[in-house]
Amino acid sequence: MSEQATENRLVSLDVFRGMTIAGMVLVNNPGTWSAIYSPLAHAPWHGITPTDYIFPFFLFIVGIAIPIALGKRIREGITSKVYLKILQRAAIIFGIGLFMAAFPLVNLTESNIPMLAKAVAMLSLMATIYFWLVDKNREAIGALIFTAVLLLGFYFSGYSLVFNNFATLRIPGVLQRIAVCYAIVSIIFLHFNWKQMTFIGVGLLLFYWLLMTQIPVPGCEITTIDDKACNLAAYLDRTILTEAHIWKSAKVFDPEGILSTLPAIVTTISGVLTGMWLKSEKSDTEKCGGMFFFGVILCAIGWSWNFFFPFNKSLWTSSYVVYTSGLALCFLGFCYWLIDIKGYQKWTKPFVIFGMNALTLFIFSGLFARFMSIVKVGELDGKPISIQQWIFNNIYLAIASPINASLFFAISFILFWLFLMWLLYRKRIYIKV
Repeated sequence: MSEQATENRLVSLDVFRGMTIAGMVLVNNPGTWSAIYSPLAHAPWHGITPTDYIFPFFLFIVGIAIPIALGKRIREGITSKVYLKILQRAAIIFGIGLFMAAFPLVNLTESNIPMLAKAVAMLSLMATIYFWLVDKNREAIGALIFTAVLLLGFYFSGYSLVFNNFATLRIPGVLQRIAVCYAIVSIIFLHFNWKQMTFIGVGLLLFYWLLMTQIPVPGCEITTIDDKACNLAAYLDRTILTEAHIWKSAKVFDPEGILSTLPAIVTTISGVLTGMWLKSEKSDTEKCGGMFFFGVILCAIGWSWNFFFPFNKSLWTSSYVVYTSGLALCFLGFCYWLIDIKGYQKWTKPFVIFGMNALTLFIFSGLFARFMSIVKVGELDGKPISIQQWIFNNIYLAIASPINASLFFAISFILFWLFLMWLLYRKRIYIKV
């Protein structure tokens, strides 16, 4: 699934994508969750922080790519192959999301095989996914067989091998939401013009507002979005997905749940409309001015709506959609003016590197973070500690206060992945699904 770099790319879009995915990795990997600066944390419920911009920005970018990727297919004629390609891509992204939730498939905490074997097995499993994504199927199969033989070898030698309980696997997730939004919005794009898509987006936001504020929730005396449990989105997550398959930290709702995917679809539609604007015959100045104009209007509408339907990332409220779409337009407009119009590109290289392999960065940084949290390398107060804890305690806490040490760890983590993504970039390996 790797491919060569395409010519005439919009550098500002790669930079915007790179900044967004770098921000996502940064906020997901602090040295400790007990000491982080407030802008690097999600709002507890209502409200918004810079961290809450990241996921809607990414969905916005997914939307921009849809007319760029599917525009040619529309001109050539919509066939069943187009739908199959869309659904296949969505299924792969959704499946990778489930794999990340289940990784490393075996419950290594309860399995008593040697720690070195656990580490090797996890790294080999990551190698399997990498080889598969870059279309090296022979190597992927080899790495998978090696992983299986290693674990089964220890199992038949008398060690315990406990598999994860998939009855408690979280089904929603970041990649799962991206997959669903991509599939639905791609099909919408194939059949509707920009005016119709605008009406669909507005209609969905108003419909979601109505559902969340007017439909009573069974078992709740008062239905209100101020309550994490007594709102319709949370109720549907618990009823359809069940508590076993939603976000374990919340238990009563999932931030990437079923009903809240409706407004997330509108975030993606806003990206599609922006992509169509960028592909139009307008001049660069008109394109840039249009993004700022509509961005400011959306920010104002979203901010006003916030007083009646508060910003809430977990519920993906309609005001949150409008406001973050406006911010995304303004930020992309600035990048477009600075990079593509004015030509200031020297500073953009790190973000281009991230942007060209955004999905790769998200997948493997997430898997590696899980690896660092599971594999144990020492003890603290008589209890085993993970690689991540050991590094944080012995290196970062030795040079800074807890909150700064936590930030330095996150920065080091993203710089480490910048180096790895640079290795792919210099070999012109761009992994796409």
